[in-house]
Amino acid sequence: MTTPKKTSNLHTLVQHYKKSHDFTKLRDQTQRDYHNILNKALMTKVEDSTLANIKVKDLSRRTFKVAYDSWLYRGVRTANITHAVVRKVLNYGIDLELLTVNPVSGIKTQAETSRNTTWTPEQVKLFLDTAYSQFKWRNIGLIVHMAYEFVQRIGDMRELTWDSIDFDKKLLTLEQSKRRATVFLPIEENLLSMLTFQKNDFGFQDYVAPSVKTITGGYKPYAKWQVSVHVNAIKAACGLPNGLQAMDMRRTGVTQMVDAGVDLAQIMSVSGHKNPNSVNPYMKNTLTSATNALTTRRNVL
Repeated sequence: MTTPKKTSNLHTLVQHYKKSHDFTKLRDQTQRDYHNILNKALMTKVEDSTLANIKVKDLSRRTFKVAYDSWLYRGVRTANITHAVVRKVLNYGIDLELLTVNPVSGIKTQAETSRNTTWTPEQVKLFLDTAYSQFKWRNIGLIVHMAYEFVQRIGDMRELTWDSIDFDKKLLTLEQSKRRATVFLPIEENLLSMLTFQKNDFGFQDYVAPSVKTITGGYKPYAKWQVSVHVNAIKAACGLPNGLQAMDMRRTGVTQMVDAGVDLAQIMSVSGHKNPNSVNPYMKNTLTSATNALTTRRNVL
């Protein structure tokens, strides 16, 4: 593998990074996410060029200030994630002695607003009914369905493999990608029926709800952006608010357990949180919890 030079463009450095140990040591899911993030970042227009075509020696703080401002049009979170991934690539460039300083590190990122959106049970049902009504949306529907029922991250559900499911015991065993916690989750009957049906159609390959490449016949997990595109299409088809996101399913599930009065330790056994403080944001300011608390207080007076 030929080492890039200072006169090489950023695209060449990115391709070299993708073959390095820094990249290949990452989890498969993270590699796929980085791949998609970097591909989009390289297409960013900066003055009369794109990031991909700018020579490494010409990369500057101004270059990435313009790029970051462009990334913000896709949302603060997306911009900040892109900023972090590109910074890793340029740190790799420093290791190769192509750069002396990282021009991205000097770009101040915007603070992300804490998200607290949850879905109602009626909204979840409408979404799933719509998704399951068309084959092209079925696997997306199943990913969202599992995220909701198991109270897990969308990323873990789109990567879920058949060997995680024990149909005889009606049990999902999952090692969470973010926290590395292993959770053991019972599978309720409706979801078990759907998974059994899915196994008949897709059990010949590894993934529970894969993206199907119709031309090549390949099967692999949906990319994060693909899930977002399909979820938005399903929401539009059934008239759900645009502000709802698939990533809200985990928050929705935890909030519902809090409202139902589920013990904190039991919630953590499902969510995989190891620190009770991580669950505290879900335990504040829910109407049902406040109503239950005030009703209980009145009953003992």
